[in-house]
Amino acid sequence: MACGFLEMEILNTFWSLTSENEDRDISIQDVVDALSSNGVERAYTTIKTVMDRLVAKSILVRYKTGKKFFYNVTMDKREMALDMMKEFTDNFFDGNTAEMVRFVERETVELLVK
Repeated sequence: MACGFLEMEILNTFWSLTSENEDRDISIQDVVDALSSNGVERAYTTIKTVMDRLVAKSILVRYKTGKKFFYNVTMDKREMALDMMKEFTDNFFDGNTAEMVRFVERETVELLVK
């Protein structure tokens, strides 16, 4: 399940906001405020649209408490990384994990030599 840059920024914000309390209710405004505190100005409507896309991908869940909607992430950072690694391996190496590992090792050595 590929994610774009802004989707990943939002997910990292969720993981940061819930690091001390995974049951914390997160609103769109919470995400907008957290991104703004990091120097990234994003429109509320943009964040809402991207969060709704993440709901459609089943990465976030949306629920209502009182009159307000809140969101929560469905997987932690490790689970998301493993899911993305599997997708990467399937897409580029026909699911061959050993081939993917050799590629990463080879490319890492090349990067270190440069």
